[in-house]
Amino acid sequence: MSKSIFRRKSVDRIMADVASGFSDSEHSGSHLEKALTTKDLTLMGIAAVVGAGIFSTIGEASFNGGPGVTILFVLTAITCGFSALCYAEFASRIPVAGSAYTYAYASFGELIAWIIGWDLLMEYAIGNIAVAISWSEYFVNLLEGFHIHMPAYLTMDYFSAFKAHELVISGNTAEITDRVKLAASAWANAPGVGSFKLIANIPALAIVVVITYLVYIGIRETKRATNAMVYLKIAVVIAVIAIGFFYVTPANWHPFLPNGFGGVMKGVSGVFFAYIGFDAISTTAEECQNPQRDLPKGMIYSLIICTVLYILIALVLTGMVNYKDLQVGDPLAFVFNKVGLKGISYVISISAVVATASVLLIFQLGQPRIWMSMSRDGLLPKAFSRIHPKFHTPSFATIVTGFVVAIPALFLNLTEVTNLTSIGTLFAFVLVCGGVLLLPREATVKGKFQLPYINSQFIAPVLFIVAVFIFRNQIVNLFSGENVHQRFPYFLFILLSTSLTVAAFIKKLSLIPVLGLLSCFYLMAELEYESWIRFLIWLIIGLVIYFFYGYRNSIIGKEQKTKA
Repeated sequence: MSKSIFRRKSVDRIMADVASGFSDSEHSGSHLEKALTTKDLTLMGIAAVVGAGIFSTIGEASFNGGPGVTILFVLTAITCGFSALCYAEFASRIPVAGSAYTYAYASFGELIAWIIGWDLLMEYAIGNIAVAISWSEYFVNLLEGFHIHMPAYLTMDYFSAFKAHELVISGNTAEITDRVKLAASAWANAPGVGSFKLIANIPALAIVVVITYLVYIGIRETKRATNAMVYLKIAVVIAVIAIGFFYVTPANWHPFLPNGFGGVMKGVSGVFFAYIGFDAISTTAEECQNPQRDLPKGMIYSLIICTVLYILIALVLTGMVNYKDLQVGDPLAFVFNKVGLKGISYVISISAVVATASVLLIFQLGQPRIWMSMSRDGLLPKAFSRIHPKFHTPSFATIVTGFVVAIPALFLNLTEVTNLTSIGTLFAFVLVCGGVLLLPREATVKGKFQLPYINSQFIAPVLFIVAVFIFRNQIVNLFSGENVHQRFPYFLFILLSTSLTVAAFIKKLSLIPVLGLLSCFYLMAELEYESWIRFLIWLIIGLVIYFFYGYRNSIIGKEQKTKA
């Protein structure tokens, strides 16, 4: 049992299965269409990364970290850079759909592959729901600017309206904000039967339906829509940087770290949430014209471009107004209103609608392809790997993805789920970096990306000793005070970094994946304790499903039993 759950699927077997188009009747009709180039992949990466981060969460991060939030963008970019290089190594060796799930199957074995696949389903689904709800808010605000008013009960979730209604009845005026008043009015004016009210987020449903349709009818249509949206929002972001530069007051950049490094790190979940999209590119490997060359370039190019844009935007925002004023949901529009440029704020609102739609598009593109890969291996029902004979897309998986995102977006308030989405993504990055360490080194092949090998035998121990010396007081404090159990993520990080440092010294591990693994796990440790608990509960549910269905239906498992 213990050996069988860690059975690996060799790289040669993975590539042979894709080349054969798979043999069973569910998906033998056709392959995915190869239509993506380096430019398309780079634009997809930008589409996924330049979205809610620039138009929303950067405000909260700037409020906590001040102008020093730019340091957080650099740290996050470096962390993602390590991971991107590891993704690129895997994408070059295993250019098939499935992202981290497929890579884990080849390096760690079936159980870890299932865990990471299940983790990615959570990451994409919750991320998509949050983006759909965010898009709805931007869209409703945009309509208000054109004097088009949708009834409040058709633009928000049921529970927010109910809680606002209860709060107003309680008479606690200190907590009754304008947003609460709006939600309470939605409850008061909503049609219904008895105590039940008809309240649902219709714009969120509408955008998910449109995006799902685009993803369903073909990769070429998705590519064209993505490229058009990316060109528009990059133009707007560059214009914002250029115009905003003339309204910067350098005095606003002092102090640079008003709340210290701890204040900067409070924005980890929001900032990292902005970056998670680049891994969605790897799910399109089978639709790339030259995946071994184009995938690595697309990931790295998009990451570099987005990091530069984020740093410049953060500097402009914190330079135009005091960082204390930036705790708002629409920071870009807010700062231009603040300096009297209301016309530009309308353009920004339009761009925000486009930007969040493009993020949703890439995420909706990625999730069905992960389901498809898991289905091919027998870990999910065969229907999920069905390829549409005309559109060459994973049709059934795409439709299910639409329902999984659209229905919760109608009724739930998930605007506070960036932590849970971030922890899932970081976990995927940790396993990808760790998986690269398990791959045998190959000879350099022209036109094929290969992660540069840097011996970590002495570098890793030196970095470890320096880090322990710098943070010695914080390490000691972990073992004192109240609620010590809530610091278990930090204890796990200390244990992992110690073990990995010893392994690096003994086995001369490659430095880049070692640094990627440690930096991603450190950011995981910085997330809230509650996010870890929810994440672990989700993984336990996944393990139950695996042992009751996936383990019994695994194609590799059945083949091994037949041979035995």
